[in-house]
Amino acid sequence: MAEGLPSSIYDLTVKDIRGEDVSLGTYSGKVLLIVNVASKCGLTHSNYKELNVLYKTYKDQGLEILAFPCNQFRSQESGSNEEIQETVCTIFKAEFPIFDKVKRNSPLQVLEIQKGGLLGDSIKWNFTKFLVDKTGKVVERYAPITSPAKIEKDIKRLLEA
Repeated sequence: MAEGLPSSIYDLTVKDIRGEDVSLGTYSGKVLLIVNVASKCGLTHSNYKELNVLYKTYKDQGLEILAFPCNQFRSQESGSNEEIQETVCTIFKAEFPIFDKVKRNSPLQVLEIQKGGLLGDSIKWNFTKFLVDKTGKVVERYAPITSPAKIEKDIKRLLEA
């Protein structure tokens, strides 16, 4: 693990969209789908629609979707946290947790290091997705163009494990 970074996602404390501290340790024992999101990306509508379906279908079975807005890719998430929350909850009807806007390499760097990408470890675009098992291990990384619906079989497998 890189110097100065925790070895587990559960060791991280992040801010939610309202600026409150949230220990990711509270999600221990759940399957996590962690996504860097943006409201003005060409992938936004389809991703939020499918993420909402996955969340409604599997949240009672132990799935949590954690959305981390990021503005580093063509300024596609330029609003304040209040504006982001309004957009995500009102327009896209997201019910899963939304966190404070992040730089692409923090706190998601722990995920990047555990599961590097095809073109290097760092996140290259909005809607990169990381699937984390119940023990906090990143088991898969999906490209931004991967439809959340195509991840469903992997989510089911981890929920049943």
